[in-house]
Amino acid sequence: MDIEQNQAELIDNFVKQASAQKGTALGSVILEATSHPSLFAFSEILAVPTIAELEGTENSVYLKVLQLFAHGTWSDYKSNCSSLPQLVPDQVLKLKQLTVLTLAETNKVLPYDELMMELDVTNVRELEDFLINECMYAGIVRGKLDQLRRCFEIQFAAGRDLRPGQLGSMIQTLSNWLGTSDNLLVSIQEEIKWADTMSELDKKHRKEVEDRVEEVKKSLSVKLQTVSRPKLSSEGSRISTLNLVE
Repeated sequence: MDIEQNQAELIDNFVKQASAQKGTALGSVILEATSHPSLFAFSEILAVPTIAELEGTENSVYLKVLQLFAHGTWSDYKSNCSSLPQLVPDQVLKLKQLTVLTLAETNKVLPYDELMMELDVTNVRELEDFLINECMYAGIVRGKLDQLRRCFEIQFAAGRDLRPGQLGSMIQTLSNWLGTSDNLLVSIQEEIKWADTMSELDKKHRKEVEDRVEEVKKSLSVKLQTVSRPKLSSEGSRISTLNLVE
C-alpha cells in the first residue's frame, strides 16, 4: 500500500473518531493520531467541528497539540512547552520527523549543524541514524547524506499541512511559475518558428545550388559535344582524301 493511500485511510478513520467524540474524550483521539507512525497530515482532523469547538474551552490544550503537529516544529514545542502537555516518545519522534519536512520546504541542502540544533541531536552518528531509519525508511524523504560536506541533500520530501496564510503565498508562487512558463513557451515557439524558417531557407538554398550544378553540367556537356564534332569531321575528311588518292 503506498503512503498516499495509507494516509487517506488513516485520516478518514481519525476524522470519524473525532466526529463521534467531544470535550475531554477528544484528547485520546488526538494523542493516538499524533503518535501514529504513518500519519503526517492533520488538517482534515483539525477541520472536524468537534475539534474546532475546543477553542476557548478547558480542553483547548488538545486543539493546541493538534495544531502543533499540523504546522509546528520541535523548536516550537520547546518554546511553548509550559503551556502544552508533555509529549510521549512517539509524539516526540513524530514532531522531529515533521521538523525535517518543514526545513526541507525552503532548502534542499540541510547542513548537519542546523539539523542537530533543530532536532536536539548531539552528534553526527545519531543524526544520520535518525535521517536514515526514521525519515528515509519511513518514506517521507529521500536524499543523500554527504559526510564530507556535512549536509543532507534532499531529493524528495513529503508536504506538510498548509499553515494559515500560506495558501495565498503558494497561489502567488504558482501564478509566478505559470507566467514564467507562458513566457518560456512563447520563446520556445519563436525558436521553433525560426528553426522552421531557417530550414526552409536551407532547402531553398540547396535547391538553388542543385539547379546551378545541373545547369553547369548541361553547359559542360554541350561544350564537350561542340569540341568533339570538328575532330570527327577532320578525321572524316582525311579518310576521304586518302580514298581519292588511292
